[in-house]
This record gives sequence, C-alpha cells and structure tokens, in this order.
Amino acid sequence: MIAVSKPRSVPRPSPQLQNYLRSRRWHRAKRTSPRSWHLLKRTIDLVLGTIALVAATPLCLAVAAAIKLVSPGPALFVQERVGVDGQRFKLFKFRTMVDGAHLLHARVAHLNACDGPALKIRNDPRLHALGAFLRRSSLDELPQLWNVLRGDMSLVGPRPALPAEVEAYAPHYHQRLTVLPGMTGLWQVSGRTNVQFRRWMAMDVWYVRHWSPLVDLWILAKTIPAVLRREGAW
Repeated sequence: MIAVSKPRSVPRPSPQLQNYLRSRRWHRAKRTSPRSWHLLKRTIDLVLGTIALVAATPLCLAVAAAIKLVSPGPALFVQERVGVDGQRFKLFKFRTMVDGAHLLHARVAHLNACDGPALKIRNDPRLHALGAFLRRSSLDELPQLWNVLRGDMSLVGPRPALPAEVEAYAPHYHQRLTVLPGMTGLWQVSGRTNVQFRRWMAMDVWYVRHWSPLVDLWILAKTIPAVLRREGAW
C-alpha cells in the first residue's frame, strides 16, 4: 500500500501583513485620466501659484516679522509630510506654536479632538500669541505656495499627512496618496476640523476618483468663502 503524503498547509499571512498588502494594492490603484488634465492642472498650479506668491510676499514678510517678535525661534516651520506615491517632502508653514512644540506631543495627545490618527486640538496650549489668529485666517499656510511651485503639492488635493498618520490608515485610505496633496480641498472647504475623520477620508477618496480641472476650479472658488468663514480653522 502506497502512503500518500498530505499536502503541506501554506501558513496564512499575519493580519499585519494582510493589511500592508491591501494598503499597497489601494496605493497602486491609480485612476486613469487624460494626460491633458494633468498638464492643465500643473499649468494652473504654476500660473496661479506664482501670482499668489508674488502678491503675498509683502504679507509673508510682515507675518514672519510678527512671529519673530512674539516668539523666539524661526518664523518658518518645516515638517516632513507624505506626498504622492508615498514620497516624503518638506512642507513649509509659518510657525504657529512655540519653538520645539513637537517635543510636547505626548503631553497634549489626550486633548486630541480628532476621532482619527490626526492630532487636532482646540485651543492648543502650545500656540504662541499669534498662533490662533494665523490658523483661523489660514495665513500660516501661505509658504506652501512654494511647495506648489516646487511640485511637492498642488493648489487642490488632499491634505498632506504626517508619516505616523499614514501608518494608521485603513487600507482603502491609501487611495488619497495617488494624487498630489493640496493647499485646499474638499475637507478644507467643508468644515475642516469640524468634519469627522471617516467623512474626511471619504471626501479625499471621492476627490481621487472624480477629480478633473473643473472640480479643481470649483474647489478653488469655494476656498475664499471658506477661509473667510473660518469654520473649523483651529
């Protein structure tokens, strides 16, 4: 009688590996769109970004000087963010917190008002004297125009996330990394920090799946009223 050996069972991947593989699948699932759309988007970024940066230069100089007066340390805050295809880049903002505030992250984590991995604190105790005003007026984001001209960001797109936030994403949220992050987007014109994290991610996924030059222009048109309302800007 011939003994038949049982086939070896293949071990199943660990839950962590399965989650990673699903994330990579969503990350690579880029939407196919006309090349002309991408060229037009980049043209809009360069033209409007240049005009906005030149026009805002005197204001930027004034903001930088004011920050130096009220808080020791550099006027600009430079932070690593995750861009398109998971590539990391240096994002520029006007500093709204005391110098070295990132070292106090663990001390204020319990104040987080966001129901997801992002850290959003109302009346953040780390803000310097001008910090709250800069955030409510969105003036702190003006230096990101330089990121737009460099090609790290677009005028319109999902908010650029921190590496730690991306590591905590559900697999399908990685779709938002298939387009350039933006200075403004659906989340920014829909209430910002007043929006629940899952709805925020759903907005970004919708944008990735439906973006077009017309959608970008529609979001840009809604941005100025949203900034003036200051809803969720803290």
